[in-house]
Amino acid sequence: MTSYSKSAERIAALSPEEFRVTQRNGTERPGTGALLHNHEPGIYVDIVSGEPLFASADKFESGCGWPSFTKPIEPAHVTELRDTSLGMLRIEVRSTHGDSHLGHVFPDGPRDRGGLRYCINSASLRFVHRDDMEAEGYGAYIDQVEDVK
Repeated sequence: MTSYSKSAERIAALSPEEFRVTQRNGTERPGTGALLHNHEPGIYVDIVSGEPLFASADKFESGCGWPSFTKPIEPAHVTELRDTSLGMLRIEVRSTHGDSHLGHVFPDGPRDRGGLRYCINSASLRFVHRDDMEAEGYGAYIDQVEDVK
């Protein structure tokens, strides 16, 4: 079983934007994230801990300006917390082991796919292409990745 955790070395290796988003609960500007328009097959992992979070098969174009997913690839790796910042009630999404701020989840996703929209900052994610998943230790998730047409 793979162990995922936060480490000082990984935190030190983050860019200023990745640090601001994951460690200071920041939000990248809409439309600016490097993974927003990624349509390659693979998985998205926490940039700090490496824990698998989302699959390309569950990514969809929501038009909100951030990568959006219908569900986590491994629900145990995602923690949802009540967030009342900015004078509104939202549900914050954090990685369980890395404790990275990822984004928020909203109930306005595709109804035919569960109705949720996990709105996630690119700066909190690292993409692992399907071709590299086995070598990087994510082979157990290959069946959840499909070619995006």
